[in-house]
Amino acid sequence: MPHLPTDSPDSVRSLAARRSVLGAMAATAAAPALLGLSSPASAASAAPVAQPRALPGGGDLGPNVIVFDPSTSGIQAKLDEVFRQQESAQFGTGRYALLFKPGTYNGLNAQLGFYTSIAGLGLSPDDTAINGDVTVDAGWFNGNATQNFWRSAENLALTPVSGTNRWAVAQAAPFRRMHVRGGLNLAPTGYGWASGGYIADSRIDGSVGPYSQQQWYTRDSSVGGWANAVWNMVFSGVQGAPAQSFPNPPYTTLDTTPVSREKPFLYLNGSEYRVFLPERRTNARGTTWGSGTPRGTSLPLTQFYVAKPGVTAATLNAALTQGLHLLLTPGIYHLDQPIQVNRAGTVVLGLGYATLIPDNGVTALRTADVDGVRLAGFLIDAGPVNSSTLLEVGPTGASASHSANPTTVQDVFIRIGGAGAGKATTSMVINSRDTIIDHTWVWRADHGTGVGWETNRADYGIRVNGDDVLATGLFVEHFNKYDVQWYGQRGRTIFFQNEKAYDAPNQAAIQNGSVKGYAAYKVADSVTTHEGWGLGSYCYYNVDPTIVQHNGFAAPNTPGVKFHDLLVVSLGGQGQYEHVVNETGAPTSGTSTVPSTVVSYP
Repeated sequence: MPHLPTDSPDSVRSLAARRSVLGAMAATAAAPALLGLSSPASAASAAPVAQPRALPGGGDLGPNVIVFDPSTSGIQAKLDEVFRQQESAQFGTGRYALLFKPGTYNGLNAQLGFYTSIAGLGLSPDDTAINGDVTVDAGWFNGNATQNFWRSAENLALTPVSGTNRWAVAQAAPFRRMHVRGGLNLAPTGYGWASGGYIADSRIDGSVGPYSQQQWYTRDSSVGGWANAVWNMVFSGVQGAPAQSFPNPPYTTLDTTPVSREKPFLYLNGSEYRVFLPERRTNARGTTWGSGTPRGTSLPLTQFYVAKPGVTAATLNAALTQGLHLLLTPGIYHLDQPIQVNRAGTVVLGLGYATLIPDNGVTALRTADVDGVRLAGFLIDAGPVNSSTLLEVGPTGASASHSANPTTVQDVFIRIGGAGAGKATTSMVINSRDTIIDHTWVWRADHGTGVGWETNRADYGIRVNGDDVLATGLFVEHFNKYDVQWYGQRGRTIFFQNEKAYDAPNQAAIQNGSVKGYAAYKVADSVTTHEGWGLGSYCYYNVDPTIVQHNGFAAPNTPGVKFHDLLVVSLGGQGQYEHVVNETGAPTSGTSTVPSTVVSYP
């Protein structure tokens, strides 16, 4: 989470010392028992064989999904109560989803703390109008917004009281399907450090002011203007985006997004809950809802197993085998075996940062090599016993084409350490072709509980083996070796944000054979076609500031492997880069925290 801004039109504070390190309340629902089968001694004496009881679809959303309608009394008091609990609970167990039925709400200020999601329940953001604000600020951390993680806003129309809504966030804090009838300020009060962020399928009528935000990615949206840039601002398919100008100012602008499919979302059809599944778009630009009802299909909640914390992995898998989708209500789920998604078109949707913790070194979730799986809206927290992987999309060797109906991984976040001891060799493995990774933060914790070079050991962040994989909004940080390894052909990444591990004890600890350090983003030597836009890597080797990192990016030197708008930054001179990509790009130097850039490679 970088947070040393170097410029802003509003007198952003000067460089200072690196930030200080900081150190489910959910009901348990008893799942229906699965009855075992017994073998009769003989056909003549056999009793009727008990069949597994069918798991029910639908049901209530549990105590930590709080639903409001315009006639609900005490809405502001309830919002304030949740915020007081969650404001500084960075590694707490509380998880909440605040849902608003269609209608108009006046005079609200929904301040969002950790693990809190707010969303409208209409088909369009304009169905649920708040004359007021949805606010993220950083008073809990003395005006420093670089740790404002794990919160989200979706599917609402806001008319901010002051004309501008404040959304000062860092990683894992998506702003999706939002209509801001005014401006949007991405910096905390006082313009302190900020490190975000992600907007998709949203319309901001006024101007967006990043101010002290160091990097940001905006996809398939509409903005009335964009005020400034610090290090790396990336746009794809955004109406009103600033023109391409990297590195001065550092805007990377693609007219369209090659392929996109918006995240599934819960909505109300009359009194019936349904989950909307937006359709796939190619060469997308602008929002999906600007012309009215979005295009796609929907499923009734009765086709979902509504999971509550305390349910077993066996029950979740039984529900999937039965043909149900999964809706994970807010809370923490311990898994003693992987959730196994085998059916094409399966949806696994989390609410309120539902969190999966794999016990005893298992993988949290795996999918088969099938079409159209949608994984969205949950957090995977590594357990204390090392997992070889935490999330696997497709089995090893997956080769089927899914170009017409890809799997999407959206707002799926992974954490190793921080909330407690955790270890994983590789966090996310993408084997299935054509997968879209749309906004993820894969984080080996640099602060919190259970943090240390070997304590929360995690060698690799994301490994992509499948061909034709697209990543839009890729945040991967602090891994002991490579943060991203890409083996598939024709891969593409639009926006990448990375920090190398702070806590490397010395140069020898990160030595990669004869190479000084492991690149943040490594394209395998066997790859002949790959492309990336707007990619940044930062180092802050505060344990041993003499460490030298050879480069941020490493790739085969071939015409089919192309990069646009790359940067590396040494934060305050704590460690240095020798090059940007391969042997290209000037070294960082001194304590100036000025990026070294490469506009085009090769």
